[in-house]
Amino acid sequence: MHKIKPNYFCIAAGLSSAVFAAPTTSWQEKTLREECSAFSQAGMRDCLAKKAESSQKTLRQAEEKLAGTLSRWDEDNKYVDQAKAALVESNKKFAEYRETQCEFSASLSGGAAGNAHEMHHLACISELNNKRAEQLRDAVSDLPLK
Repeated sequence: MHKIKPNYFCIAAGLSSAVFAAPTTSWQEKTLREECSAFSQAGMRDCLAKKAESSQKTLRQAEEKLAGTLSRWDEDNKYVDQAKAALVESNKKFAEYRETQCEFSASLSGGAAGNAHEMHHLACISELNNKRAEQLRDAVSDLPLK
């Protein structure tokens, strides 16, 4: 019987494309701007402002849920308290990062006219808030609870 040898190059190429492929989500900055592009420039800005506001609510809910989950975590109180303190610090650092990153993103609009700077900033805020909310949900998704 003839043995079939695996083609390791093809397997590796398939794995690398799966590992390095960029995920496409509906809340990526570019996608958000495209979703709002059907409006006038002022309408686009308002659309992005609503998306940023909605993402802030989503983030706040994820933070609150995570804090509640930590309170029910089946772990010594010492570690629960450490995790809660780390969450507070992480939330502060995230807010600082988000503002700095979104200013950078907005700067990439260059000398564009109108609300372009603010639209980039709002889309960035929305994307990062949604990513952070997902990150927080995933962080505690498998914690053993009391």
